[in-house]
Amino acid sequence: MTASSSPSEISEKSSERFVSGDPYSLDPSAVKEPPVGWRASSKFFGPGLIVSASVVGAGELITATSLGAQAGFVLLWLVFVSTIVKVAVQMEMARYSIVTGEGGMEGYNRVPPRLGRVSWVFLMWALMALSKLIQTGGLIGGMAAALSILAPLGFGPLSPVAVTIWAVVVTVIAIATLISNRYGLIENVATFLTMAFVVITVLVVIALPASDFAYTGADLASGLSLQLPLGAVGIALTMFGLTGVASEEITAYTYWCLEKGYARWSGPNDGSPEYRLRALGWIAVMQKDALVSWLIYTVSTAAFFILGAAVLHPQGLVPEGNEMILTLSATFSGVFGEVGRIVFLLGALAALGSTIWAAIPSWSRSWANALSIVGVFDWADGRRRNLWMRVFIAFLPIMWLLTFLWINQPLVMIMVGGIAGGIFLAAVAVSALYLRRRIEPELRGGRFIHVALIVSSLAIIALGIYSAVTALAG
Repeated sequence: MTASSSPSEISEKSSERFVSGDPYSLDPSAVKEPPVGWRASSKFFGPGLIVSASVVGAGELITATSLGAQAGFVLLWLVFVSTIVKVAVQMEMARYSIVTGEGGMEGYNRVPPRLGRVSWVFLMWALMALSKLIQTGGLIGGMAAALSILAPLGFGPLSPVAVTIWAVVVTVIAIATLISNRYGLIENVATFLTMAFVVITVLVVIALPASDFAYTGADLASGLSLQLPLGAVGIALTMFGLTGVASEEITAYTYWCLEKGYARWSGPNDGSPEYRLRALGWIAVMQKDALVSWLIYTVSTAAFFILGAAVLHPQGLVPEGNEMILTLSATFSGVFGEVGRIVFLLGALAALGSTIWAAIPSWSRSWANALSIVGVFDWADGRRRNLWMRVFIAFLPIMWLLTFLWINQPLVMIMVGGIAGGIFLAAVAVSALYLRRRIEPELRGGRFIHVALIVSSLAIIALGIYSAVTALAG
């Protein structure tokens, strides 16, 4: 299938993509009428909860808290803007997958121009994926650091020996529990961990007004007044790039929507009015799922930001990397006693653990699909597809562990991946705009969706250009 395929050609191709029982097939016998309304739709949520688990981790725990420490409450409003602006691109890529049965990587590979077998977007993904091996190593390190503070193993908090031991333990447990590669298990554990860190972080923020680090309604109001001090422009751009769904979460969301069943339940795109109604119904479910996901990770990110603004900013403290976790845990110990310290650390562990849990299978799907695109195996072969996913479930955490042990600078590791991700996010936005034209007009959504996608894409592309210029200048 070439990048210049017309909407009708894609419809014909998608109608051929089915194997009974295969979550990546469009089996005509698997069609299901979509639910109507939020209550009925909520029974079919799930992909967004995995994305929420992936979003809030080392990036938000360390970065959002650090940004709050630097800026104070004044940029709280930007948390909401920087997270919502990317959702339109996320939804558009998922819409494409539901209609065609293709994952994000296959969609990217359709965007011209092409260099031989692959698209320029695919090549950019490859460069981003390599840099992300460094960033995701920071996830292993962040969780190992939190565990070394909670249980130092006789070596002291953040001792290199304790952190190394815990990093190995985290890696082994992650591989052992995920190697089965079952969607239901991934979704259920991600949901539990997501709810755990949301509840704990919100409780911690609610408890702050009763402490020495109380904040007021006026502080929150000042943070929602849309101010952007001249000296905070750099911090604002960093926040926009590193909070909310990133390029890897948008890509992974397409696979989770397929595995949940939105495309399979819609059925093959035969061009009939019945198909269009089913597809639009399941697309509506996906959009609700994505919005619930946005609400969850935005509340968590805002909570981390408020922690930095209320606790660290007044003290002039901007700890780097894992020192952020140590400083905050010590602060809560001093204010709320040992219980406060343990509660905060449990929240940090839930946030970091959920990201690792969701990131490993997410990346395994992208990497496996990339191999199929360059001809290593046939993606339609479900047995080999699952085998390669499981290979990457084992391989990627080991690589992350090795990069962490080699570099051992979680904040630097997160920033490297964040810059690369910001640049690739611009390519994802371009892809969403292009792929929107590859499906029938009746399935593209209304004018509001179109305008939201354009605004979102332009903001993301501008950020990508800025990230590229900044990286070159540095």
